[in-house]
Amino acid sequence: MNRRNLLKLTGTTVITAALPSITMAGTKEDKTQFRYCLNTSTISGQTTDLLRQIDIAAEAGYDGVELWITTIKEYLAKGKSLSSLANYLSDRKLKVENIISFTTWMVNDTDKHKDGVKNLEEEMKIAAALDCRRIAAPPAGVEKHDPIDFLQVGGYYHDILALGREYRVIPQLEFWGASGTLYHLGQALAIAAAADDPDACILADIYHLFRGGSGFNGLKLVGAKGIEIVHMNDYPATKPVNEQTDSDRVYPGDGAAPFEQIIHDLRMMGGVKVLSLELFNKTYWREDPVQVAKTGLQKMKSIVGHH
Repeated sequence: MNRRNLLKLTGTTVITAALPSITMAGTKEDKTQFRYCLNTSTISGQTTDLLRQIDIAAEAGYDGVELWITTIKEYLAKGKSLSSLANYLSDRKLKVENIISFTTWMVNDTDKHKDGVKNLEEEMKIAAALDCRRIAAPPAGVEKHDPIDFLQVGGYYHDILALGREYRVIPQLEFWGASGTLYHLGQALAIAAAADDPDACILADIYHLFRGGSGFNGLKLVGAKGIEIVHMNDYPATKPVNEQTDSDRVYPGDGAAPFEQIIHDLRMMGGVKVLSLELFNKTYWREDPVQVAKTGLQKMKSIVGHH
């Protein structure tokens, strides 16, 4: 385009004619694809039967589920097989997006650390058999207020990421807001950076971002692969933060979380984001589980649609 023709164009015409491949930042065009998932904790007060939980997720219309390793092991202890469970999930067109695990891979005790890694490997094998490509890696077993050596834990995380690649199951670094140990997004980012691994990623949770004092602006620092799963929930504004527990979680949009900002930042990350409803609300546990699951799904979709 020569200078004379360029001067004939004004406003957005200049942009679209001269730079046709550029998308303006800040538009509502999605860079992110969202999938909707049910973490079975949400209905664990009504039923601990694994197959029933899967049926509820399917009936409510979810794309996938997050299963707890304890529930899977209880299922296997009854003489059932992983292949039968995989078929059951496939028949209901549900993807296992993540396995909730509690191994002691992070602890600063040689024997407990080795046991934790060994247990994590066994659970990775279970995940792989269910075609699940993720497993949670929280600070289980670490003493409250025990200082974190970020470089050491980053090395541990690097090791379990390498182990996970053997089974195509990637551990998602998880922080717990009330743990007193790994409770802040900034700590998780430091560990993930110290791991120096291309598959390092963080399992985010709206409640834990609030409870641990992270806030939500740090999400802007994370790229497409840095967060793949977000535990969706909300928190009441009427109770002091340090008094809130997991059972205080409410449906997304029913509390004080800044979802306009959160969804915008998730959109800007790009990639695929799994929004997984994770609640432990005892009031909801007294209600019909299918209705609870449907309500949670509707509220998540409404938040994404409005923002």
